[in-house]
Order: sequence, then C-alpha cells, then structure tokens
Amino acid sequence: MGSVMDYVLMELRLLRQTLALSQEDFGRSIGYSASHVSAVETGGRPLTPDYAVAVDRAHDPAFREGQDGRFSRMLRQLAKADPDWLREWIEFEQEATLLRWYEPAWVPGLLQTEAYARATLSHNLLYTDDLEQRVFSRLGRQAILSGDQPVQLVAVIDVMVLRRPVVGQPGVLAEQVAHLVKMAELPHVQILVVPDEAGIYPGLQGGFILATLGDGSMVTHLDHQVRAQVVNGADDLATLQRTWEAVRGEALPRRQSLDLIKKAAQTWT
Repeated sequence: MGSVMDYVLMELRLLRQTLALSQEDFGRSIGYSASHVSAVETGGRPLTPDYAVAVDRAHDPAFREGQDGRFSRMLRQLAKADPDWLREWIEFEQEATLLRWYEPAWVPGLLQTEAYARATLSHNLLYTDDLEQRVFSRLGRQAILSGDQPVQLVAVIDVMVLRRPVVGQPGVLAEQVAHLVKMAELPHVQILVVPDEAGIYPGLQGGFILATLGDGSMVTHLDHQVRAQVVNGADDLATLQRTWEAVRGEALPRRQSLDLIKKAAQTWT
C-alpha cells in the first residue's frame, strides 16, 4: 500500500481508539463485523466508499448535518490518484445511460468481486504502483449500478472467463461466478456468454466498452498491453459498433447465458 492509504487507515484506527471502542463495538456502530473492521484497519480489505460512508454517518457530526463526511472526502482525494486516461473514462462512465462491455479474458470491472479485482489488478502491468488504491477505485466505480437511476449494462463475456481460475486461490472464482449470477438477475444488467460453439469469432483480439451518454453521443474505452485509451473518432466508433454486433450475435440469449453461468457456478463449489 502507498503512504497515502497508510495515512487514511491510521486515521481510521485513531478514530476508533479515540472513541475507546473495540473493533467489535466499532463494527456494531457502523453495521460491519469485527473481522471486517480488523481487515480494513490492517489493509487486508480495501476501504470502500460504502464503508467510509458508514463511518461518517455514525461518527462524523458534519455528515449528520448534511455536509461531506471526513473519510468520504479522503477517498475522493485518493481517487484522483488514478491515471489521467482512467479519470477521463470514469467521468464518461458516470455520465453514461448505457454501457456495452465486451471482455474475452476476464470479468468486466463493474461486475468484479473485491478478491477477483485484486487478483486481476496485481497481474496488470498498467497498475504497478498502489494495488489497494486501484482496488478501491474499481469497487467505487460499481456504484453506478445501484441507486435510483442505475446505468443500463449489457456485458458480453467469453465462456472461458467462467473457467479461468485464479491460481493458488481456488475460492476466488467460485465467489466471482456466484456474484455474476446475482448481478445477472438485476433488471438493468444483462450478462451474455459466448459459448464454445462460436469457435473463433470477431472481438477475440481485445475487450472494449461502448458508452452511450445522456446526449446520445458515444465514446469507447480500449485496453492495450501498454495503456488504455478513450476513443471517440467516428470511424473507430463505427468499427467497434460493428464488432459489438458481431460479438453479441455469437452470444447466447440472456436466459440461456444465465443458465450457463449458474452451471459454471456449480462446478466451482
């Protein structure tokens, strides 16, 4: 962990100690278990936005008066540590009314569990500095799938995503696939699976995201080995829309895809 996150966690521990609360009592006050409190304080679990809000709600008088909470402010500052290209994309992501996301290699970030996110980011050469900060950022972005007006998400994944284990951590994929089942049952989330029978099909060379914004315009996000980039050129967008239609055409319908995900979940339990 980087020194900035170390400081935030130190402040969390100091708050609890100043209140003279055990981890169990502190957890009870914010709606979390003692083991969860301990894991956050020691860096074993990331400090998520939900956790920060729970702490602020229970122990920050300013929050109760309708102002910004202390730890929520800290996390927003930490989010600014993301690379410029990622911050640019996150703004588009939050503005989007529809996200169409294709991934041939792993679970889309908005659908990842904490453990799966940490495993994928730890092997990603684009994120070599502060792993826990990246995990926090990724989990925080998932807030767009909740709330009163969640974004519509259509995700297409290759069937191999459901079969690729996290080496040395057998429980990670089991938890992740079970989470996909839960997410796929939400009315605003579709998870479609390209089956084995598709063979070689367009799109296998790399994942991408198409975001439709509130004004009807569109931008896309591409991941590469060296860096990711935001693309909004007309020709590139047209090419990626054609690729999206080809990929979605190879995927199973929504109900059949959910059945396949449920079947995969059973194999990992």
